[in-house]
Amino acid sequence: MPRPNEYWFPAKRFGWGWGPPIAWQGWVILLGWIAVLITGALRLLPAHPVAFLLLAVVMAVLLSFICYLTGEPPRWRWGARNE
Repeated sequence: MPRPNEYWFPAKRFGWGWGPPIAWQGWVILLGWIAVLITGALRLLPAHPVAFLLLAVVMAVLLSFICYLTGEPPRWRWGARNE
């Protein structure tokens, strides 16, 4: 688990999950993820919508797993009151 100053993705201020990347590594992951999703859409839609849906689900799970490994520990946040 990374140290707090080495996180790629910070926790969201409100809610559960992660916000935009704060490290260059996170930006590379996010931009690569977007590129794969757009390429998949251009190649698979409209001929194979189920294949694109499967790709999108796999990509979402993959990005969530990467955020979990390299981001702040997830927990429900209510803003500045909990910090």
